[in-house]
Amino acid sequence: MADGSGLVYKYDKARASLKPELSASIHQAAVEKGGDVPEQIPRFRIAISEVGISDKTFWISLPQGRLPFQGSVFIDLSANSRGIHMSRIEKAIALLYPRRFEDIRFFALDLAGMLLATQSAQRASVRIRGRIPLLRKTPVSRQTSVDSADISTEVQIVRQENGTTPVESLIGVSLSHITACPCTQVYNQVLTEIEEACLSASQSEIEGENRTIPMPTHSQRSITGLSVSDLDGTISFDVLFQCLDAALHLTQDLLKRPDEAEMVLKAHRAPQFAEDAVRETARAAGIILGDRLPGDAGVVIESLSLESIHCHNVSCRLETTMETITGALQSQEDLNGKF
Repeated sequence: MADGSGLVYKYDKARASLKPELSASIHQAAVEKGGDVPEQIPRFRIAISEVGISDKTFWISLPQGRLPFQGSVFIDLSANSRGIHMSRIEKAIALLYPRRFEDIRFFALDLAGMLLATQSAQRASVRIRGRIPLLRKTPVSRQTSVDSADISTEVQIVRQENGTTPVESLIGVSLSHITACPCTQVYNQVLTEIEEACLSASQSEIEGENRTIPMPTHSQRSITGLSVSDLDGTISFDVLFQCLDAALHLTQDLLKRPDEAEMVLKAHRAPQFAEDAVRETARAAGIILGDRLPGDAGVVIESLSLESIHCHNVSCRLETTMETITGALQSQEDLNGKF
């Protein structure tokens, strides 16, 4: 590419395929005579909801570096146009390549705006998903663990008389964490109590010395994602990370034995169903974002538990609004105040 960061840029002038077989004037004459095929009237006039490109790799320059993301770009097509100008989409993406963005949402918004500026569409949407590096200190050994965070954005803008207006701006973060099953833990607790009741008082006292250690249960790696509607662009991915970090037992790749012990202990002292992971994430989002987002802002929380002792996985999803979450928080506070 033009800034020298592309793999083949310095060889461009040496590529034999860049030498045209026909002159530019011949190609121009063919373009003029052939006309604008996408603007032809289709045989069957019916509007198309979405048409564009998918499985596209976007190279986006962020504070973390130039990183690859996967995504799709779509616009609507009127009943009077045969097709869209596909090359104009790729040209817009190429023009954005050298620019630096604070996060992927702003890349998506700029790209959507360029689509409506160069196409006859009334609506444009851009969906992008990928990973950014996530550096965190381990809780005990204070080692730096180099992990990953899955981030995503989905934006949609519409054409209006006075310009274009975003109608949707969604950003999301997904992180891995562990959960410990509370059902098995409670059952093992009851079994232990029954067994201890059958033992002599002295023997029970000896075996009860380590009761501060939580009962064993099966645990599993889970992935929970939090997405919020943010038309004003005021919420950062870091804030979404804070919500997940406050609600979940997040995992890391680099862990020394004390770090592992601490993580397992915390997960077993506060075991979670997939349902708990979703609800606790909603609670954290309400506390952290409740006064920063409008009440009608959409909130989507999804959790996937990769079950360890089952052959199936467990999925849980909450689709709601910030007003509903903050209302539930207030109701819970009122309820607690009565007891």
